[in-house]
Amino acid sequence: MNHLQEILNLPDSNYKKMILFGLAMFFIFFGIDHLVNPEFYLSIMPPSFPLHLEAVYLSGFFEILGGTGVLFSKFRIIAGWGLVALLVAVYPANIYMALNAEAFPNISTGLLYLRLILQFLFFYWAYTVTTHAYNKHLD
Repeated sequence: MNHLQEILNLPDSNYKKMILFGLAMFFIFFGIDHLVNPEFYLSIMPPSFPLHLEAVYLSGFFEILGGTGVLFSKFRIIAGWGLVALLVAVYPANIYMALNAEAFPNISTGLLYLRLILQFLFFYWAYTVTTHAYNKHLD
């Protein structure tokens, strides 16, 4: 168990552990969903973007990779920044959805715009694991 603690090097605070595990589970879950339910993600891609199916699978792969990576202290900072970059890269799909709400009749327009705002919380959530509070092992 000591070796596992060394590899993970989790923060001392239970709150910070919850933040870290929540982030990991969130991205791993949605990454897997990209792979098993690509139709939904294809429907939200702006038509002007190339390689739709490839982008869906690639973003799913990187969500799983980033979600797993934040659990391991050796990869936590790069995985956190990778997730921030991924969130920036997929933001145009969220904008497309909000501006084309009629294409998504099963989702309320208000929820589509709320999603744009929530994305900034996700940016911050991913960023937090890159900070010193989650990486004291680097001292």
